[in-house]
Amino acid sequence: MDIHGATALVTGANRGIGRALAAELLRRGAKVYATARRPEAIDLDGVETLALDITDPAAVAAAARTAHDVDLLVNNAGIGGGLLLGDLAAVRATLEVNLWGTLSMARAFAPVLAANGGGAMLNIASSASWFVFPGSSAYAVSKAAVWSMGNALRQELAAQGTAVTSVHLGAADTDMTRGLDVPKVAPADVARRALDGVRDGAYEVVVDEFAAMVKESLSADPRDFERRFQQLLVDTASASASASASASD
Repeated sequence: MDIHGATALVTGANRGIGRALAAELLRRGAKVYATARRPEAIDLDGVETLALDITDPAAVAAAARTAHDVDLLVNNAGIGGGLLLGDLAAVRATLEVNLWGTLSMARAFAPVLAANGGGAMLNIASSASWFVFPGSSAYAVSKAAVWSMGNALRQELAAQGTAVTSVHLGAADTDMTRGLDVPKVAPADVARRALDGVRDGAYEVVVDEFAAMVKESLSADPRDFERRFQQLLVDTASASASASASASD
């Protein structure tokens, strides 16, 4: 798909990866609807802002009516989540946004994409589609669902000519990962790789080395990956402690 001249709608465009995607779309010559629950928080020039809570069916329907010229839907909005055996309300909230909200957007905009020639859908998933980071099992379940949903939508939307791309990465340098002491990829790099994938008609975009390592592990014994991941956590903690000690000398 040619990004130049496309009309895109980006959910969760007020910060992080969503903001970077909207900025990169503008740079590549697209018209951009930038959406957020609080559109006043969007600080990009050149976009058309829309108020949108993807868990609100009326708001989603209104966005589809307003942005009737969209031929690239970017499903970026999402939230973190805790333990499956923790607060059930928090688990439900994670799935409500990451799974049901994303599906609501796909259902509302599928006819819009069809009317505009098919276009494309870009879903921001995660390396957590394929493994569970300690303390974020609800998030992992939701992102596994987003990955599977993208594969299913690719089949269901093929007849109308809509391409579907899923994006998978480790940790991006965003507010969501602020407390994590792990290697992080810049949101601008995620945006560039993701939109290159849309341009090339890729089914999946695996952004960084960590996500590639996780994806590669799927064909092996999952215990091997678990051992590698636990060692990675130990090595990261050790490197962080060494860096802190050096800084205090």
